[in-house]
Amino acid sequence: MSKTLIIAEKPSVAGDIARALGGMTRQKDFYENESYVVSSAVGHLLELVAPEKFEVKRGKWSLPNLPVLPDYFDLAPIKTGAARLQVIKKLYKRADVTEIVNACDAGREGELIFYNLMRHLNGKHNKKPVRRLWLSSMTPTAIRAGFDKLQDDADMVPLQRAAVCRSEADWLVGINSTRAMTALHSVGGGFMLTTVGRVQTPTLAIIVEREQQRVAFESRDYWEVNAQFSVAAGEYEGRWLNVGPPQAGKDDEKRLERIFDGERAQQIVAECEGGSGKIVEKKKPSSESPPALFDLTSLQREANARFGLSARATLGAAQALYERHKMITYPRTDSKVLPSDYPAVVNKTLQSLSTEAETGVFAQKILDKQWVNGGNKRIFNDAKVSDHFAIVPTGVLPKDSLKDIERKVYQAILRRFLSVFYPPTRYEVTERRTTVGTHVFETKGRILLDSGWREAAGQLPKDAIITAVTAEETATVVGIESEKKRTVPPPRYSEATLLSAMEGAGKFVEDEELREAMRERGIGTPATRAAIIEGLVRERYLIRDGRELVPTPKAQSLLRLLRALKVEDLTLPAMTGDWEYKLRRMERADFDHEQFMKEIRKLTTRIVDAAKACGEVEKLAGDYATLQSPCPSCGGTVRESHRRFSCQSCEFFLWKAVAGREFSVAEVEELLSKRETVELEGFRSKMGREFSAPMFLRKDDDGNWKAIFDFDNNGGKELTAADLQDKETVGACPKCTASVRDVGVYVCKRKVDDGTCDFSFPRRILQRELLPAEMQKLLADGQTDFLDGFISKKNRRPFKARLKINKEDKSGALTFDFPPRAAKKTAAKK
Repeated sequence: MSKTLIIAEKPSVAGDIARALGGMTRQKDFYENESYVVSSAVGHLLELVAPEKFEVKRGKWSLPNLPVLPDYFDLAPIKTGAARLQVIKKLYKRADVTEIVNACDAGREGELIFYNLMRHLNGKHNKKPVRRLWLSSMTPTAIRAGFDKLQDDADMVPLQRAAVCRSEADWLVGINSTRAMTALHSVGGGFMLTTVGRVQTPTLAIIVEREQQRVAFESRDYWEVNAQFSVAAGEYEGRWLNVGPPQAGKDDEKRLERIFDGERAQQIVAECEGGSGKIVEKKKPSSESPPALFDLTSLQREANARFGLSARATLGAAQALYERHKMITYPRTDSKVLPSDYPAVVNKTLQSLSTEAETGVFAQKILDKQWVNGGNKRIFNDAKVSDHFAIVPTGVLPKDSLKDIERKVYQAILRRFLSVFYPPTRYEVTERRTTVGTHVFETKGRILLDSGWREAAGQLPKDAIITAVTAEETATVVGIESEKKRTVPPPRYSEATLLSAMEGAGKFVEDEELREAMRERGIGTPATRAAIIEGLVRERYLIRDGRELVPTPKAQSLLRLLRALKVEDLTLPAMTGDWEYKLRRMERADFDHEQFMKEIRKLTTRIVDAAKACGEVEKLAGDYATLQSPCPSCGGTVRESHRRFSCQSCEFFLWKAVAGREFSVAEVEELLSKRETVELEGFRSKMGREFSAPMFLRKDDDGNWKAIFDFDNNGGKELTAADLQDKETVGACPKCTASVRDVGVYVCKRKVDDGTCDFSFPRRILQRELLPAEMQKLLADGQTDFLDGFISKKNRRPFKARLKINKEDKSGALTFDFPPRAAKKTAAKK
């Protein structure tokens, strides 16, 4: 009997399909019944590689061997998925398997995973017929409905072409640009990996541009004048407004309440003090419509703003809610609406949710009031549904097994789903102007009339009630003062605001037609934006400082280089927006895929040619700094160039990049002025491991100044017996029992005297100083108390731990011991 092989993208989805179809027997890596065999990939199992004849075995990162422009691409198995690939291969070759169903995730990336599998198994032409399962929900009902309307594989060809073009274009531009920029950065020695990508680099440019705006921002003093007014019913406050001609100049000067002349502010206070004013008041109704349903980007923004979750963490939680718990629909979507045939499903979902303890009352109210309206285009709109519709609950209620992060993300999705069916929130808004002489003061109030959708969202606003006045009543000034403030630079991006910038990247594009086209996509896709941000952090282009994303000197250096080479295309949102626009047209069979790849090859060649024509990177023009600290060798002026900080009067210089880390101007200023730095993070050893250490500026044997690491916190110098004289003993050496002295580093006396012991202990560990009393306890007891203030290398967060030394094995090895976690409360079983 012939069977159909169903290939899903992930094992969890394969399990869902098997349960929905029923009657399956589970084998190790697949399910089977009389009609179907169900298995899965584990994401991408194959990756693009250039055919061997196009690649250079040695020196492939050197400019003469670029660009690499193969006529076609081979596929190579990814090591981590090799076993799973063999499982699918065996199942595919079974004689009783006569048809294939592509059940990979509905979208461009899922299509690419399946297409590559088929190409690997068949070559260019499928030997067995293929049909497509297109799912947006993983409930058993939705899966069975999907099998009732399988699509022909021929209908997927435009999507396949767009997926393949995206993959090959990213390879061509990313690989060649990364190798070219790395080669330029590594001229003169070392290896400075400089990754470039058509999405990550424009994203980085947005962040760096904001940082440059902050640096260039000139903070200025301004004043606001606030008055306290008395009327029969009580008192109220008013803020002075400029109702005359707008102030000319910078944007911050156009704020009506700001006064940039302190004497003018004091004059207003003097002219109004003790006076009385005429009141003019307007009351008007105001309504606030509910927000749209979540797509992935808006969900990630919400979770970052409310819970401080990274985009990656939010995506992981949403994926678990979709795959494992079946509580939400497909999360990797860029749609904020539902299809027009979905009202019946919504009502069924609300019936299930109405039994939920906390929010069930809102679901029941929607049903009772019959607020689900299929004609509401803000919610049900086929024209705005892309590959998938908005993220909504499926009706499966929360389980005790949900993790805290999953529960938070689910509650956000649930509340948003319930709130969109509620009516608008209504207010009565009061706008009051009090005129004292020629000066006008504004007071605003708002009273909630109907909580509307905010009740279901759990976001009830507070009333801003102002004291009532009667007709023709005047107000007396009983207090007035000017308050001095200062303008602040634009804030750095958080993940929430960066996701918004990526989604709305069209505003950074000057071309009107392309800006209009980018409304549909922005930079990247909802499914890839979290990975882009994580990649920028991993490559140390960005660091997280609380919720802020801060660009590193490496980021500044890359963008400066690309602009100097006149290949700023790689930095512009317009380029990736143009790609996405054409790929979406390709998905609709509205753009030629061969023309697209010709344009990509031309761009790749231009980027590499620009790098080859560069000559010496030190001579590239750019916005480089002149340092305030003098040259340590001759006192001359030190200037920044692309790869060095060099004295203009002698041969002294410092490399900008050391051990894979690039120094900032401020760090070099500190090194030159103090001859040392604080502990710096982000260096990478030859083995690829990250480490941190202070840097010292010291003379070598030839009298030349050099920047050196100080792993032992001893000032970068070799200790002698004289250095130990009169130094405090903090305990006995755990290796040889000789005395350990405090010389800025805790060191065994025998290590300095004759080198027969090698024990030493740094004074600073993970940015925390280990005090002598704490070291005494460590040597005496083998452990310290629990200490606060260590900073994690991985995520730069503070943590608490105690240090331990194993005194038994005489190794002197250091370990951390962490406080026990509080026991989780276990929910009582029903």
